Amino acid sequence: MTNAPNNPRPRRTPLQATLYWGAVAGVWGLIFLAALFAVFATDLPDTSKIFDAKRQPSISYLDRSGALLAVRGSQFAPPVDLDALPKYVPSAFLAIEDRRFYYHPGFDPIGIARAAFGLIKERRIVGGGSTITQQLARNLFLTFDQTWRRKGQELILAIWLELKFTKKEILALYLNRVNFGAGAYGIEAAAQRYFNKPAKDLTIGEAALLAGLMKGPSRYSPVYNRERAERRATIVLDEMVSTHAITEEEREQAFNTPVRVSAVLANQRAQYFTDWVDAQVRTMVGEPTEDLVVETTLDLPIQAAAESAVRAGVTSRASQGVQQAALVALDGEGRVRAYIGGASYADSEFDRVTDARRQAGSSFKPFVYLTAMEAGRNPSVIVADEPLKIGNWEPRNYTGRYLGPITLERALAESINTVAARLANEVGTQNVANTAKRLGITSRIQLDPSMALGAVEVSPMEMAQAYVPFSNGGFTARGYGIERIRTAAGKVLYDHGVERNTRTAVIGSPALQYMNQMMRQVIASPSGTGAGARVAGYDLAGKTGTTSDYRDAWFVGYTGGFVTAVWTGRDDNTPMKRVTGGGAPAQIWRSFMQGALPRLKAQPIPGGAAPPVDNGPDPIGDLLSGFGIGGNNPPAPAAAPAPAAQAPTPRAGDGLPY
Repeated sequence: MTNAPNNPRPRRTPLQATLYWGAVAGVWGLIFLAALFAVFATDLPDTSKIFDAKRQPSISYLDRSGALLAVRGSQFAPPVDLDALPKYVPSAFLAIEDRRFYYHPGFDPIGIARAAFGLIKERRIVGGGSTITQQLARNLFLTFDQTWRRKGQELILAIWLELKFTKKEILALYLNRVNFGAGAYGIEAAAQRYFNKPAKDLTIGEAALLAGLMKGPSRYSPVYNRERAERRATIVLDEMVSTHAITEEEREQAFNTPVRVSAVLANQRAQYFTDWVDAQVRTMVGEPTEDLVVETTLDLPIQAAAESAVRAGVTSRASQGVQQAALVALDGEGRVRAYIGGASYADSEFDRVTDARRQAGSSFKPFVYLTAMEAGRNPSVIVADEPLKIGNWEPRNYTGRYLGPITLERALAESINTVAARLANEVGTQNVANTAKRLGITSRIQLDPSMALGAVEVSPMEMAQAYVPFSNGGFTARGYGIERIRTAAGKVLYDHGVERNTRTAVIGSPALQYMNQMMRQVIASPSGTGAGARVAGYDLAGKTGTTSDYRDAWFVGYTGGFVTAVWTGRDDNTPMKRVTGGGAPAQIWRSFMQGALPRLKAQPIPGGAAPPVDNGPDPIGDLLSGFGIGGNNPPAPAAAPAPAAQAPTPRAGDGLPY
């Protein structure tokens, strides 16, 4: 019996094959998606409190007159009804952030493909591809980490949002919860913060500017980066025309309508200062649980004058390599009245007033001279400006010249290095360090002989507070910026007046009078290194400072009860081009003080004139005095001449240590 041949399995038609393998792929795809969902969904955040708008309490900072300086923390406003907004407001966000918002299920395959291409090209997760729904999911529930897990969870939550809410509800949630920078969350808070108006009154240009912030609220802030913000808003307007949200005529009208940022926000001049006191507030009272009001010592008009002076000074000396500057002004009690931590807060938030440590140069010499005055010397003592060697160190004057016998008063006025080095060696560098610490220097002071010429790293705040005793009659004063902290309801949490201690005298007579006499001549004398800081009609004193290779330049000066320290240099510590303390810093100091002194109603430096001195018989000194060099009892200094037209050329020994 012959077995019948097996019937061959009939071949599938192309359509059948497509359906079969499609089904197989679909099953495996579902298995893959289920596994993927299980992996990413294991620690999804709680979504039950989606409508709870929790915020960090705000802290409002006021200047000494009660004017608003800044607001730190979050500002929320009641949710705005989408129908109450002009149609171009949500359209601006859709045009620039998610043109296919109404057509995708929460994620945009085209955008994802674009992001995937970027991943292949850059070999890392890059921005792009996120829809408004995904951004909402990230803002509501997730962190901003660029990780695979976070992106996967973002996708899952976006789909969940699309299933739970309508497109209109999602867009409304997004506009009411997104971060617009400057502490504003939601379109209503942003409109109030940036433009002092409700969101329903936003113009097309204002809507475009706010939509442009989504790419980076700090980077595209109209407060700190106006030009960048305007360029971004222009892109938004072009996209709005492309999506037919507005006409070309409306775009042109928007271009021709100025956008005015809130004066309060635009005039937040004291950002470095606010950063400084903000950190102190959180140390004093902890993280706030309710809105706070902080009354500060800052004087906003004086602050504005300081910022203008610093900006102009850095710009005018940019060709000489001046990149940065810092300025801090204290009154005789230590209150900070002006505080500029850098040339531009938008470009760099690093605070050079308190966080930077730079060599002081010759601005450190007053501590040497004060130690000598307290040891019995006086301004008319004759000293020799001549070559000097202390161990293996040989200080040299700036000009390379030596003046021979001169008075201590002239030596300080012209910043003669050899004299300062000799004095410090005679009175002891440890004693000089003790003097500097007593007056307000808190940084470590090295005791090598070069310390006499300012080979000591200090901050501008330290230098300002260490000069305060010269200005206020000899009393110590530490710089401070907070007068009072209270809740918005009025409960006082901190009051500086309650903790204020009795002032301690740190400079006695006649040393104080001697020092003020000599430091007046730094500015008043035609040969003084600080002649460029002269302001006619005011009793001023101070000291220049220039460090090795022109890496740092200082001017620290004062009048009665008011001290201002100015530093200029470069953040990378590279040299400037022959910039001395009598140049850029003195220029900035003078420009600032010309605006500040009338407002301060400045008084003469207290302490009176230096008493006459008698060093006993000194025929050599008397002979020298006949030639105008010195003597036991030099004549009183002449009245200050009119201000120089420009900063003088560098004088002998302007603080260069080597």
